[in-house]
Amino acid sequence: MLNKIKKRDELLIEVRDLKEQEIKVAFTNGCFDLLHAGHVRYLAEAGTKGDILVVGLNSDRSVREIKGPKRPIVLEDQRAEVLASLACVDFITIFDEPDPLALIKYIVPDILVKGADWHEEKIIGRNVVNEVVRIPLVKGISTSGIIERIMELYCT
Repeated sequence: MLNKIKKRDELLIEVRDLKEQEIKVAFTNGCFDLLHAGHVRYLAEAGTKGDILVVGLNSDRSVREIKGPKRPIVLEDQRAEVLASLACVDFITIFDEPDPLALIKYIVPDILVKGADWHEEKIIGRNVVNEVVRIPLVKGISTSGIIERIMELYCT
């Protein structure tokens, strides 16, 4: 399971080898803080878009930059380990930038998968890949919503 978690250079070697065998590499990214059913459904669907699925995981520092100083709730090594336990995820790498463009340019996946809440022209890395796929999000399930519910139940 932990052998799915790769440093960027290790991932590049894996992806190059797979692409030489004409294996289609799908890529998605995110914070995946407090992994929930919406994440799992999204990742399972993303995994069907290529032969393998690579997940770029935002580092703790980049999550704080995107989501604010109180996030992430779960540290990057633990988030990576949880993602690695999912059968639909083949490789994970942690990236420190606020967006995945440098990582996408580095590994050049065949397919870029994002949530349908992203308009195609705003999807970072869309010009690097052969195909962009947008997946509908699960309504009513979000990390922010879970945090709010915890606060309501335990902080009153």
